[in-house]
Amino acid sequence: MIPAPDAAEEALHGGPDARGAGLHDFSTNANACGPCPRALQALAQADAGRYPDPRHTALRETLGRFHAVAPERIVIAASASEFIARITAAVAQQGGRGVWLPRHSYGDYGRAAAAWGLDVRREPESPAGSALAWCCDPSSPLGQVQPGLGALVDALAVTTPCVLDLAYEPLRLEGRLDLSAAQKDRVWQLWTPNKALGLTGVRAAYAIAPLEATGMVQRLTRLAPSWPLGAHGVALLEAWTLSETQDWLASTRDRLRDWKREQQALCAAMGWSVLRSVANYFCARPDLPYAPRSTSLREAGVQLRDARSFGLPGHVRLAVLPPASQAALRRAWQAAKP
Repeated sequence: MIPAPDAAEEALHGGPDARGAGLHDFSTNANACGPCPRALQALAQADAGRYPDPRHTALRETLGRFHAVAPERIVIAASASEFIARITAAVAQQGGRGVWLPRHSYGDYGRAAAAWGLDVRREPESPAGSALAWCCDPSSPLGQVQPGLGALVDALAVTTPCVLDLAYEPLRLEGRLDLSAAQKDRVWQLWTPNKALGLTGVRAAYAIAPLEATGMVQRLTRLAPSWPLGAHGVALLEAWTLSETQDWLASTRDRLRDWKREQQALCAAMGWSVLRSVANYFCARPDLPYAPRSTSLREAGVQLRDARSFGLPGHVRLAVLPPASQAALRRAWQAAKP
């Protein structure tokens, strides 16, 4: 049996640490083809000398047009993690007692629930009776399609608010999201474009509320900080909606598919067990334990994401990186082996 991660443990993330950024950083799922040129241009032109509109009126209208929904359904967030914390707080304030999570999932779902003393249930337990449910497709950390997502949405939406984390939908390299328009209208859709644009240092996100969620939208608005986004967050989300940006993103998916095939073949050649994925990242089980070798790899400029905190001991998660970084991984792993 695979143990569930401890929701109360210290937050673990990929990316730079106290030593800075690794030269070959496989530990985050950002688009390795980025940064997006059009988004970079928008950031350079952002007016940081003024406050943005605290209600983000124009931005919500722009995002509403982009998704063909009413702007009143757009909830601006400082980041995905900030929205996770805020909607969990809103559920707890309403007397909710339980949160349901996929078996393997982003740690902030469970940490936010633990901060409010909420009970956490995990798949395969039933979500029945939960006050909030989390889904993610492609999933984190596995990058897989969430099994039975449509049936789960149909069952949950009747009684339980459900958040569908779409952080990696723009970086899906195979297939498509298997939900109808009606099913999407019954869940909260959480979007974080900074990963797809290769600009994770700019924190900005938004959610699309379900059709019948006016009360929760109002509650989330009351709980929001003033100016959830600064000028650069606004610029990033505005650039996200441009056709030029979306064309660039589509072109990067073709390149990422090629790099992914090469990287998975490399891992298999090193004796690693590679798990299936439809996104720009995947999990693998190295032929030898990763933790004792992590320091040696880090000194060689190679950083992986230990998947223990996701409930996958013995596995690592790897973003798809260019061939030069893949070659660095091979050299560093061979040097770290006894």
